[in-house]
Amino acid sequence: MIPADAPAWLADRPEIETIFACICDLNGIMRGKRVPVEQLDKITSGALRMPLSLLSMDIWGEDIEDNELVFDTGDADGLCDFTGRPISPVEWTSRPAAFAQLWMREENGRPFMGDPRRALAAVVDRFKAAGLTPVVATELEFYIVDPSGAVPQPPCSPVTGKRLDSDGALSLDELQHFDAFLNEVYDSCAAHGIPADAAISENGAGQFEINLLHVADPLEAADDAVLFKRLVRGIARKHGFAATFMAKPYGDRAGSGMHVHFSLNDAEGRNIFDDGGEDGTEVLRHAVAGLIRTMQENALVFAPHENSFRRILPGAHAPSSVAWGYENRTVAVRIPGGSPKARRIEHRVAGADANPYLVLASILGGALLGIEGKWEPPPPVTGDAYSQNIETLPPDWASAIEAFSRGPHVTQIYARRLQRMFVQCKLQELRRFTRHVTEFEYHSYMEAV
Repeated sequence: MIPADAPAWLADRPEIETIFACICDLNGIMRGKRVPVEQLDKITSGALRMPLSLLSMDIWGEDIEDNELVFDTGDADGLCDFTGRPISPVEWTSRPAAFAQLWMREENGRPFMGDPRRALAAVVDRFKAAGLTPVVATELEFYIVDPSGAVPQPPCSPVTGKRLDSDGALSLDELQHFDAFLNEVYDSCAAHGIPADAAISENGAGQFEINLLHVADPLEAADDAVLFKRLVRGIARKHGFAATFMAKPYGDRAGSGMHVHFSLNDAEGRNIFDDGGEDGTEVLRHAVAGLIRTMQENALVFAPHENSFRRILPGAHAPSSVAWGYENRTVAVRIPGGSPKARRIEHRVAGADANPYLVLASILGGALLGIEGKWEPPPPVTGDAYSQNIETLPPDWASAIEAFSRGPHVTQIYARRLQRMFVQCKLQELRRFTRHVTEFEYHSYMEAV
């Protein structure tokens, strides 16, 4: 998939001298090479090579100890295939550049199933074999912060110069004060082909949410989310801020989530969740059952970091129980109201810090297992799910790692290689966090115990 207009696109932009050719690792971090624009053919022909181990590096960019990709193969290279997404501009760097998205295959030509984009593609292929097309949209929350201090704090308004000090849910003033930043985000989304829709000021000081429109291609939806996070961070730096997609940057303010909406179309383009009423079809309920049954073992995908579990504590206004319901935002899986033609499932568990490819693979893969097995969900929850006696997500990072490593359905969604890679990566990160003593621990215990 090589866009015929890529050379012409670059020829019309002589100011672009370099292309960032990137893959996405298991943590959702883009890694790659800065390539002279004259080597476009190398990028689009699949001739570019990178170590396969790049995909499994920890959050600090370090190799995983005892990683089979490093020590058993001599840290062998893989081949980087062009995904076919059009080359797009990078305008937040000191000089204009371009961005090309790649994914990896092995030397023998087989897709490398430790690549998170390949994992999602394998799930999508199973839907195609069943004659179904997932239609997917994401909602991404993030904070704009002042990065000048030792720890981030809410930014100062570009209009008043005053630091934001209160929550501003759906505040028009906050949207307008950061108008220049948001305008550039929307312009960049248009240049990248990202279907950005409504923007709102969210609950936290300096927190925003931008919805990305539904697309009938989960790979495109995940590409959009990954690139959106990157361009928001880059544009924020241009405006003197930092943008963070941490799940819980402030302990006393709302966390940032990545909600996923999806429906399923048949070969004639009909939404198979639509029964003409409010309840939805049997297929919808089977899909919900799949999401419920696989949620705990996939929690590591939805909450992949130490900080992630601060967001999903009970009562923190993010889903902590394994439950579903109609028009209920206290549950993990919500069936929104509205026109039956738009009947869909909203999955509310993932933090904004999660890898979009893995999030969509876990959600769609779990739903497909429920549909194939004709599983039945528990009764829908009404009222406040936080106050009811309902089974919960794993309570901490270590428990989530264990659940993913032993989950009976994980290997029905992912290749065992990716499962091992992800577990090894997260265990290495966990070990490092457990060796780090925080300032708050010194404050609490230094002279008191």
